[in-house]
Order: sequence, then structure tokens, then C-alpha cells
Amino acid sequence: MFGFGKRNQEQLTTPAQQDDKPRRKFTGLGRHLARMFDAGQSDRLTESWGTMPLTADDIVRRNQRVIVARSREQAANNDYAKAYLRMCRQNIVGQRGVQLQAQSRDPSGKLDQLANDAIEAAWHAWGKRQNCDVTGQLSWRSLQSICTTSAAKDGEFMVRIITGSDAGEWGVALQVLDPQRCPVDFDQEKLPSGKFVRHGIEFNRYGKPLAYYFTTTDAVDADYSYGGRHYVRVPAKQIIHGFLPDIVGQKRGLPWMATGLWRAKMLEGFEKAALVNARVSAAKGGFFEWEEGYGPEQDEDEELYMDADPGSFQELPAGVRFREWNPQYPSGEFAPFHKSMLRGFASGWGVAYNNLANDLEGVNFSSIRQGKLDERDNWKDLQEWLIEQLIEPVFEAWLPRQLLAGRIKVNGKPLKAERLDKYRNVSWQPRRWEWIDPRADMDAAERSVQNLIDSPSQVIRNQGRDPQTVWRELARDIEAMKAAGIPDEFISTAMGIKMGGAGNGPASTEQNAGD
Repeated sequence: MFGFGKRNQEQLTTPAQQDDKPRRKFTGLGRHLARMFDAGQSDRLTESWGTMPLTADDIVRRNQRVIVARSREQAANNDYAKAYLRMCRQNIVGQRGVQLQAQSRDPSGKLDQLANDAIEAAWHAWGKRQNCDVTGQLSWRSLQSICTTSAAKDGEFMVRIITGSDAGEWGVALQVLDPQRCPVDFDQEKLPSGKFVRHGIEFNRYGKPLAYYFTTTDAVDADYSYGGRHYVRVPAKQIIHGFLPDIVGQKRGLPWMATGLWRAKMLEGFEKAALVNARVSAAKGGFFEWEEGYGPEQDEDEELYMDADPGSFQELPAGVRFREWNPQYPSGEFAPFHKSMLRGFASGWGVAYNNLANDLEGVNFSSIRQGKLDERDNWKDLQEWLIEQLIEPVFEAWLPRQLLAGRIKVNGKPLKAERLDKYRNVSWQPRRWEWIDPRADMDAAERSVQNLIDSPSQVIRNQGRDPQTVWRELARDIEAMKAAGIPDEFISTAMGIKMGGAGNGPASTEQNAGD
């Protein structure tokens, strides 16, 4: 209920007054509702703010090429943009790339370790640059990095799956394409069967991609010509198109750096102006002034110069005064303003300011720990995006062809292609990060295992390792130490296991984990 003041109640007591001013009763309510959404006001302060929502197609058509061009320019010239792209590669892909962990099982539910090892070995061999890239220049890890960089800088990546003899020995290879070759301004409506072309992509009536059109300068090899341009039509099943949609119905991606580009460009100009001003200020320049009655005649072209050596002073001619020109900027407010701008587009890019700006001044352990944890959640989300958009489609195209060709073998015998569903069961392990406080985090992981919150295998996965691989390595190490004649008590100490019966607390847990 909305209450009115005593004065308003008295004014509304008589019908005559109500008839004379029938809208007065709702004046307070109307003002209240008008103030509920300031963003809905249209006045002189918001006249440049749009009032008509645009569709995803309109936004992409009007802005995509301009934003991509500016994003590429900033990536080439702006240190912070370059740092952001490097952070994307390092944290989404990492130094080893996303690792395959085959999980095929026997009918009894036990892992088929021999088959899993064979699949992982074949995947690793195909991932070498002479096999996975149709040009023979990019390894599988490098290709993941390029696609990640393209998504951050251009908003999307496009990869073509090449099969057959053109793909080389393994029958499957990848070709990285520049997304700008698929013109965002190429649209066609009302094609047969409800099909349409939007942003260079052909869709069916339900919006499923059917084909991609890429520009070519060779009219002979072109499959399609329209508006004076020649296109190669590639079926959609051969194209892996990855991007992060922001709006329902979006068909092309926008650069991840889009929200911070304007601020980054202005800050770049601000830094250049401040740097030039500081250099000029350090030169300590000035002007000469002639007193009245002194100086050359107006028709004389000779000008007066003075070379000033460090630590020396020169006597000026009679009637000459020196006026100093000493700009003081950048001054004390430069650093706070600069830091504020960096924080702005670091937030838009989803990274911590301290990492983007390489600024650890005044950072304590608690704040940097919380900042890293928040940032890592964003990286994990993007890692899953890369797996869904790129890695899984490539594996689904690769595995059947290798089984049919008999290239995946166990003890010299190829795996059976009819067991494709069994061998398709895999998991992907992206990179993980070192513990921020190893001792505290180790204690927390140990307590999680004790309290049945986490399993030992999950703790290993959190470090980016495969539990089966770690356990086999431990078993091999123990066998090697036994073969070398090392006593069991020393082996137990090296493994972190206390022998001699069940203990209490962490000691018993370590023994159980070791067993």
C-alpha cells in the first residue's frame, strides 16, 4: 500500500475537490513509479542512449567487422591486449593442451587399460604437426591455442575437417580458416524449402547450419557467385564453428575484448601523450624574450639559440630574458587514474587486474588468493567451452576413421570398429594450477578425503593429472625400489605411509590411501 500525507488526505475528503482535481490522488504514485527505473527515462541526459532493442543479427551486421578490425589492431599494438591474449592461451590451453583420458571399460565394468593406452597413444601420435594440420605446421596443442586466440580476438574460430587422401597418412587433418573470409554482410532470404543465408552461413528453416560460404579470388574454383564476389560453399558438417553467444539467435561471434576496446584505445593514447610530455619536460626547454630597445630588427632572419650542457650556465646577451617552459605532467594523479582504467577493462575481460597489469604492489595473500580463485572459475568455464566447441567434434571425426583403418592396435591387433561406442567413452583433462598455499591446500585436500567430500582420484584430477597414470607410476616406483633392495620401511617412508598397524587421524588416512 502507498500512504499519503495528512495534508493530502484532508484535501481528498470532499467529492467536489475530487471532481475538480481527479488526478491529484495519484500524483504521488505516478511519481513513485516514474522513479522506479531511471534507465527508462528519456531526457537530455539519455538522448544518445538507444531506446529500441536490436536483434542479434542487427548487432552483428552493424558492428562485427569494425570491432574485429579494432580488436586486431589493439592486439598488435597494445601491451595489455597482448597480455590478455597470452593469458587466454596459457590458462585455457596451457603448455600441454587439453589431455585425452580414455575410459573404455569391459562388460564387467573394469577399465580396459590396454585399449585405453592404445587410443591415447594413437591420439598423441596424430597430434604431431605433420599429421593433424593439413599444412604440416601446427601441432594439436598449437591448433588449440590458435583457436582460443581467434575466439578472444576475432570472436570466433573456424576449422575445416579434411578427410581422404588430402589429409595425409591418418586420413583426417584440420585446416584453420580466417573467419573474416566468411563475409558477415552476405545475406539471402526466401530460398527454397525455407532456407536462408545469414552472415555468410546457410541455414534451414529452423536455424541449423547447412553450409558456409567463403570468399575466393579464383572464379574457376568458385561454387557460387553473388554480387560480384565468388564463394566456395563448404558443407556445415566439415566446419567447426566456435564462439560464445551473448544473445539468443546469435549466429556469429563478437570479440571477447569488445567491451574494453574503447577504454584500452583511449588509455593507450593517454599513455603516449603522458610519455611524450614527460620526455619534453625532461628536456627543460624555454623561450628568449628581448627587452624593449634590444634585439634584432624585424627584417633580420637570424634567430637566437643556446645549447645547455648539464650542470652549466651561460651568460645571456644584454636585453635578453629567458622564460622557462616546464610542463609538469604526468603528476601524482597519473598512477591512480591509470590503475582505475585498467581495473575497468580487466573486469570486462574476466581477469584479475593484478595479473593483467602485472601489478602486485600492495597485494596481501588473502586478496590475491581470492582474486585467483575467482579468475580460475572463469578459465575453467572457458576450458569446458573449448572442449565442447572444438576438441570433442575433432575426436568424434577422428576415432571412427582410425578404427576402420585399423590404426589403433593392442599387441599388434587392431581394435574392432564395431566397438566404437565402447571406445568413445573418454574424458578430457584441461590444465590445472599449482596450489596458492601448498601446505594449507594440501591439508584441506586431505581433510576432504577423510570426510568423504572428495576422492583421492578427484584430488589428483584437480592437479591436472590422470589418477590411473599416477597410480601406475607409484606402483612402478615401488617395484623398482624393491628390486633395488630398499627395505620396505624406507619405501613406506618415501611414499608417506606409516607402517605398523592402524593409527589415528591423518596417519591412518595416508595408510588407507596408500593401500
